Amino acid sequence: MAPASPSARPSATAGPVAATRPRNRKRLIVEAAGRVFSERGYHNASMEEVAAGVGITAAALYRHFPNKYALFAECAHVMVDGLVAALDEVPAEASLAEVLTAVTRVTVAHRASGGVYRWEARYLDREDRRRLAVKFGRLVGRVEEAAQREHPLPGRRLRATAALGAIGSVTMHHTSIAQRRAEELLLASALRVAATDPEAGTPGAHPVEPPARPVPRTRRAEILAASVPLFARNGFANVTNGQIAEAVGLTPSALYRHYPGKIDILAAACLQAAGLLAQGVERSLRGVAGPREAVVALAATYVAYSFECTELNSVAEAELAGLPAGLRRPLVLAQRDHIAVWEQQLRLARPELDPRQARVLVHAGFGVVVEAGRRLRWRDTPAHREAATALAVGALGL
Repeated sequence: MAPASPSARPSATAGPVAATRPRNRKRLIVEAAGRVFSERGYHNASMEEVAAGVGITAAALYRHFPNKYALFAECAHVMVDGLVAALDEVPAEASLAEVLTAVTRVTVAHRASGGVYRWEARYLDREDRRRLAVKFGRLVGRVEEAAQREHPLPGRRLRATAALGAIGSVTMHHTSIAQRRAEELLLASALRVAATDPEAGTPGAHPVEPPARPVPRTRRAEILAASVPLFARNGFANVTNGQIAEAVGLTPSALYRHYPGKIDILAAACLQAAGLLAQGVERSLRGVAGPREAVVALAATYVAYSFECTELNSVAEAELAGLPAGLRRPLVLAQRDHIAVWEQQLRLARPELDPRQARVLVHAGFGVVVEAGRRLRWRDTPAHREAATALAVGALGL
């Protein structure tokens, strides 16, 4: 995705803008917007930032898109349309590897702009969400058909969705890795997921207890507990202090006795999520027999946490980018510590992996859990946890 060339930018000595405007300017705008939305989130992104990324003025940007929502919706549809178009070029009876290769190449090529759709899609209106759901359904259907031809196992739709989650995970992190190597790792991971029987269980897996969510015993804790569902359902930016206050029976002004502002409630929610996950990891690794068992325990713990704390995890993942740098830094460090534990154990279990490759696969495991959980509507049952764990372990290549 090349940036606009210097010749495309107007200057004091240049001729009329129309004479130098590139023919693909709209595409450049959409690509730049996808990067900004992925990095900053929908509400924190601005049209000025997008315009600067293309080398045009905000006024010129508005000639192409009347408002930020129109640009955001276009980004969502362009990415999915690219995936659909890539699969339309694959023959109907193509192998599973050919189908997933097409998806992987498009996703990796657009990893900088593709992450917005996993968490920010809740800001799309109902009609755009419906249209996107139809398009995603076509993608999943193609993968499902190919997977079932080669691996006639239970949970065909679940396996297809989870395989796409492994591939899509590359848009959610910034691990530096060569494009070709990323494609190889993600394709192999997705193929393993599609070939995993979600009902067969995971060798070496043991039941794990989810992190114990604290019981709200103070007004501050009650405010936090009431805010998380609101943030998860409506998005942080769309929730007002009045709504939070009403949920706990306070006046809006009374909130300030407990939190300086709404952003501090969000920071507290993210810290709670990080703390619960760290608690679960510490507990799950006690007494494990070796690195493979450790990785399986980590996967089972992440699944248990994701199903038990779905709203909290959703808020922490979706809204982290919107926190000010000072509030965000300890959370980023906590994330890195968590991933480092996975990376270390995975490399012990698979010594052929280097640190970057291991990190990409760890994120692929996370992506599988997210998409499998969504497919299962986060209904927390032992069978669903076992299925998600088996698929995540498959993604890691154990």
